[in-house]
Amino acid sequence: MYKNRSAEGRANICGYNIMRLRKEQEGKLSQRALADKLQLVGIDLDKNAIQRIESGLRFVTDIELRAFAAVFDVTADTLLESPEMQ
Repeated sequence: MYKNRSAEGRANICGYNIMRLRKEQEGKLSQRALADKLQLVGIDLDKNAIQRIESGLRFVTDIELRAFAAVFDVTADTLLESPEMQ
């Protein structure tokens, strides 16, 4: 049976990079502040959804991925890189 999770059981492969980029922001951007920035680009996520994304428990849509890339000013490919590739 096909399972749409990574070998580690994560529902996404971008959560680690989202958390890393968020913490690299000046003043360590909080999950709530990131949610606020996403709302400015039209994505309605709360801090709990961001926490679930970062921990790999929640799937990320392509629309959300594009918004995260815009907020962090990176490409979607950057968000999809595995930690070993960095």
